[in-house]
Amino acid sequence: MARVRQAFVYIVRCADGTFYTGTAREVAARVRVHNAGRGAKYTRSRRPVRLVYDEGPLTLTRALRREYQLKQLTRREKQALIQGRLVVPPR
Repeated sequence: MARVRQAFVYIVRCADGTFYTGTAREVAARVRVHNAGRGAKYTRSRRPVRLVYDEGPLTLTRALRREYQLKQLTRREKQALIQGRLVVPPR
């Protein structure tokens, strides 16, 4: 039987105040990679980043779908989600 791969969706706040949303199997390790300058191209010039939100564990497929869904949110909606004032049901 195949093992189900689990993943998390996360949002980090970059040093310039912007948000970056991603998927990772180990969020803390991924944040360290971003802060080491080896993460996403977007975060390389916006270090340090700080984890502000995560969700999971989810299956990898669901995590990727959820990442896409959260990336569609406006900045204001992301702020409300992070603060717990917005619930975005998974599609």
